[in-house]
Amino acid sequence: MRRWARDLGLGCRLAISGGREGWTRTLLTAVGVGLGVALLLLSAAIPNILDAHSERTAARSDMRFTEQALPKGDDTLLVHDVGTRYRGQHIYGRMLRPEGPAAPRPPGVATLPGPGEMVVSPSLDKLLTGPDGALLRERLDARIVGTIGDEGLAGAREHAFYVGSDSITDEHARRIDGFGVVDDSEGLDPVLLMLTVVIFAVLLLPVAVFIGAAVRFGGDRRDRRLAALRLVGADGAMIRRIAAGEALLGSVLGLGVGAVVFFAGRQLVELFTVMEVTVFAGDVRPTLALALLVLLAVPVAAVAVTLFALRRVVIEPLGVVRHATGGRRRLWWRLLFPALGLALLAPLIGTIGADSGGGNEMQVAAGAVLLLIGVAVLLPWLVEAVVGRLPGGGVPWQLATRRLQLSSGTSARVVSGIAVASAGAIALQMLFAGVSAEYVEATGEDPGRAQFQVWGFSLGDHSRTEAAVRRFRETPGIRDVTGYSVVYAGSLADPGPGGHPGGMEVLVGDCVTLAEFVVLDRCAAGDAFLTEAARPDLGSTPPKPGEQVVMSGPAQPRWTIPATSRIVAARADSPLSDAARLYVTPEALPSDLLRGGRVEFLVNLDAAEPDAVEHLRTAVVKVSPYFMISERVALREDDRFAGIRRGLFIGALLTMLLIGASMLVTTLEQLRERRRLLAVLVAFGTRRSTLTWSVLLQTAVPVVLGLALAIGVGLGLGAVLMSMVDLSVRVDWTSIGQITGVAAGVVLLVTALSLPVLWRLMRPDGLRTE
Repeated sequence: MRRWARDLGLGCRLAISGGREGWTRTLLTAVGVGLGVALLLLSAAIPNILDAHSERTAARSDMRFTEQALPKGDDTLLVHDVGTRYRGQHIYGRMLRPEGPAAPRPPGVATLPGPGEMVVSPSLDKLLTGPDGALLRERLDARIVGTIGDEGLAGAREHAFYVGSDSITDEHARRIDGFGVVDDSEGLDPVLLMLTVVIFAVLLLPVAVFIGAAVRFGGDRRDRRLAALRLVGADGAMIRRIAAGEALLGSVLGLGVGAVVFFAGRQLVELFTVMEVTVFAGDVRPTLALALLVLLAVPVAAVAVTLFALRRVVIEPLGVVRHATGGRRRLWWRLLFPALGLALLAPLIGTIGADSGGGNEMQVAAGAVLLLIGVAVLLPWLVEAVVGRLPGGGVPWQLATRRLQLSSGTSARVVSGIAVASAGAIALQMLFAGVSAEYVEATGEDPGRAQFQVWGFSLGDHSRTEAAVRRFRETPGIRDVTGYSVVYAGSLADPGPGGHPGGMEVLVGDCVTLAEFVVLDRCAAGDAFLTEAARPDLGSTPPKPGEQVVMSGPAQPRWTIPATSRIVAARADSPLSDAARLYVTPEALPSDLLRGGRVEFLVNLDAAEPDAVEHLRTAVVKVSPYFMISERVALREDDRFAGIRRGLFIGALLTMLLIGASMLVTTLEQLRERRRLLAVLVAFGTRRSTLTWSVLLQTAVPVVLGLALAIGVGLGLGAVLMSMVDLSVRVDWTSIGQITGVAAGVVLLVTALSLPVLWRLMRPDGLRTE
């Protein structure tokens, strides 16, 4: 152990005592490792980020999960949800009315706002007082009297407000005696949990690959220095330990660089909102156990990678035997990784479903990781096997292929991270596409008939509904509005043995409105029309013309369906469902029977007005604070599934940024090692364009091979994952083309950014040496 400590220490001293050359190499290693460490620390902070977000949102929750009515008291508060959206951003909002001096206050609110007053988050305050918030100020026109503290916000840039009111009543608002609930939300089902596990494996494994590549910067020059140590009596084992010491110093410095990047970067997270996700800098705290794992694993991995890399290098006093023709890379042990991965995943085929039990997450993660590691270990063998058989060509091609034939491993390591990330992305895309049918449902809504739907409690009189329609039509950007009232009519007839009481909705509107839903040959005031269900419920019978029904509402009044109601057909493009329904004009139904129902508006916007939806939201608030608005969509995605998709996008964005930065550092280090060779070639008359094309070709060959391997492994992993959730395997070649195109684009961008450095290294001063 003492010998190890002595030799590792000697390697650390040699790494920093080699002049500018040694420091440059060590710093590049530290930067490469540091970028990966920063992302690993960010990943280790995700549990704390999620916990802090959940704690704050639970602490401000105003929901009561009990059927027992809460009586009015000095310590009660009426709350109504008045949240809205503005230019794609969600705005959390609540309307408050205290019922006594001891009414509870939301977290972060020092004093409850009075009528016509509101307290806002700092981000919303900045928006309202800025030039971009003019339209929003029309909607939120209360006087700002305070600011919501951090403990009352889900994130640093969240838009939130609490507005006071003296008009809301317990008929339409919730009565509470305190804020905060225990967060007992349903966890992820096994399919979503497996999806999350695979996402973490796919996003973090390329980071580990890049850290492994970073600790091998400057391998050729390092080995020549170590050969000099053999002249003074160092044996082979000591040489390997000294080399491990150099890598150890670079990795330790990389931990420092990573910590600096992480803590500096987390101060910037409050400046950004990505897909409506915003966090506080204080929440970005790595979990202690995961942080310690990173701090220990990175130096150990650096030493292990260095020792493993030196297994095929013979360092003698007279030089390094590396470029001599030797044995080909062995394939058998490289195939063990994907084979073991398949062995772990195969028993799980067909066993994971939304209703199945969990407990196999570690097995899924291990299997996916081993398959993806197979990409990293197979790529050097594949590159070596292919470049050895490449035909001749022009001078740039010959320079590129000869360089690859002499040192294919270095080029393979540069692109291995992007290949691993591409393979994982292809597998995830297949899995996402396969399971989306379970978490994306068809709504039956036709956005072509109506883009938005506004609904709320009944206005009590149909004339008020017509007035609201006129108000909406006068709003800029609204092209067409259809408004109507809906109330439920329940049958009083005996349903018979095994049946249940029948009923139907009663839609109230003028003849023009009714014609939007049913086919009418004639219509006059006082008419009523009946449609039959496309798929009748055999257990109940809807009311018939002339039958007495009970209407919805607290008083449950009785009403008789007009005997003159005519059977009509629903329009094929009706925006309503195909259930049995009664359509009546306002004259056929007394207004007092509408009080237990609701009012709805179907709205179409003018595409020529960019802020049409903002004008609509403002008009809705002015008509009634109780109205809600939603966009009509053909498909609606499960919130948990959408959250995972959002997390994947953010993680993939960060991983791609790391991949690009790490590849740039790696490419620059490779060029720095070859500057004398490049300068010599230029001095002997080689054209700069020839060398430029040779560098591009030298990058293109491993990239093509890496992406081909990534497609194969990604399709295999995706097929296994889909089989695990009992789905038929389908391949979306368009998405695969997009993934490989993005990966190739990252490589091309990095190569293009390195060209100025390449041209500078071709200068004659590159012939200098120390």
